[in-house]
Amino acid sequence: MSFEILTQRIKSFPELSFGDIFSKSIALFKKVWLQGFIILLLTFVVILPFYIILYIPLIAAGITDPEFLQNNEMPPMVAIAMCILAPVVAIGITTFALALNAAFLKICKHKDLEQESNDDYFYFFKEGRLGKVFILALYTFGLAFLGMLACGVGLFYMIVPLSLIPAFLAFSGELSPLEMVKASFTLGNKNWLVIFGLIMVMGIVAELGFLLCCIGVLFTAMLGKVPVYFMYKDGVGFNGVE
Repeated sequence: MSFEILTQRIKSFPELSFGDIFSKSIALFKKVWLQGFIILLLTFVVILPFYIILYIPLIAAGITDPEFLQNNEMPPMVAIAMCILAPVVAIGITTFALALNAAFLKICKHKDLEQESNDDYFYFFKEGRLGKVFILALYTFGLAFLGMLACGVGLFYMIVPLSLIPAFLAFSGELSPLEMVKASFTLGNKNWLVIFGLIMVMGIVAELGFLLCCIGVLFTAMLGKVPVYFMYKDGVGFNGVE
């Protein structure tokens, strides 16, 4: 589907329904909670090395000068090195998180439409797809940074289109990264209040896992990602079975 056709579909489709997506998301999560748990664990595993990379200057300083650890002040060179590494680490984490979230949405589609398919958690790590994910991560990081520059107000607005990017990565792979971002803004601007409300409410519901001795949140956290699948399905639609 070309970008122009997709844009027209978004404009012609009815506006999203909060109640409908909420109820369908709860029902679908009962089928994908295990896959969501696995995706969450995989996310922790793949982003852990990036946090280690961020603290390499601090670790190196502690090895070369153990006395510095007794001081309350961080050496200027260590602080500068960590500041330089911070955006690199953020983009790396965003890249892998995007890839895994998009894979989860594809699994949601297979379960929702009852398609026979293996749960391919690393679908976007194969066949050169990670390059496109990396470019999307750059756009995501840049847009989030611009939102922060606007005293946080811009980031508040950006929450909606940025949350839709994994869906267009998962189901509109023929688009370029820039077209995916534009499509996310088109769908997000049309249904901003509904999508924002779903993100907030489903996020709160997902955190209820803390009531189960805290560890329960590991099984409920991905509930907040399921509505994005229905936002795409009801706001763009699928041409056929993948």
